[in-house]
Amino acid sequence: MSKTVEVELKIRQLQQAIEAVVLGKPQAVRLALVCLLADGHLLIEDVPGVGKTTLAHALSRGFDCTFRRIQFTSDLLPSDILGVSIFSQASHSFEFRRGPIFANVVLADEINRTTPKTQSALLEAMSEGNVSVDNHTHPLPRPFMVIATQNPIEHHGTYPLPESQLDRFLLRIRMGYPEGEAEKEILRSQNHRPSVERMETVLRMEDVLEAQMAVTQIRVDDSLLDYIMAIVEATRHSEFLPIGVSPRGSIALRRAAQALAYYEGRDYCIPDDIKRLVLPVLAHRVIVSSKYSSPHKRSDEAEAILAEILRNIEVPL
Repeated sequence: MSKTVEVELKIRQLQQAIEAVVLGKPQAVRLALVCLLADGHLLIEDVPGVGKTTLAHALSRGFDCTFRRIQFTSDLLPSDILGVSIFSQASHSFEFRRGPIFANVVLADEINRTTPKTQSALLEAMSEGNVSVDNHTHPLPRPFMVIATQNPIEHHGTYPLPESQLDRFLLRIRMGYPEGEAEKEILRSQNHRPSVERMETVLRMEDVLEAQMAVTQIRVDDSLLDYIMAIVEATRHSEFLPIGVSPRGSIALRRAAQALAYYEGRDYCIPDDIKRLVLPVLAHRVIVSSKYSSPHKRSDEAEAILAEILRNIEVPL
């Protein structure tokens, strides 16, 4: 068995292990794994109690990595995330004490309950994999992934994420309420179903890094690049979207499509990879005009506009 096939089998095992803990949400689990393979960051948005934090924990438990959870609150400071320089009496110099951002997987729980100033402390870490404090740059460990959860913006005590922060997330997904049978199974098996704490490690860090490198080698035909560009250009010229998708967004769509192809065992992308990922990759990167939306429904309206754009663009053969 080749090394690549072995890693692909382990990814399937990881998927099964997570789905045993997060019942009835195969699509959310699949997209979380795609995000990990694409070396991206994941934003999970939904109402409290539907399993956002559980999914983040389960993903981190599935491979051999360091994990830190940061509970975002209104009084959280940037130094609480990044770290701080403290004067050492022994060495008569300042020593940098690393914050919880220095981990392979960082859970930013309820990220929109802190102020934009503290949210922006994550920007450099998420885009460059570094942290700059007191004119010194500190590299973060590899792999590095931020999994953020947030409640809908209409909930009390939340701050909207700045556009620059949203743009750093490769995917935004929603958990949604479980189907009736899945929720019944949750109630039935509450005392004996697998827990996150009992999950066994499936992947090594080396396996994750190897898979992420393999994703970059997945072939993307020029016709698919034209398809991506047609979608992106349509968002930039839509009367409903004063701000369309940036070049970072088109790169993210390509990378996510490559990760989905790898996840499904192919060494090439197909149009369906792109179609399936347009909403989770692009919907949080566009701004819907206030003339056509209400403040509390812009996420849904952005998805509806993108879905209409997809219907009007010819799919390459």
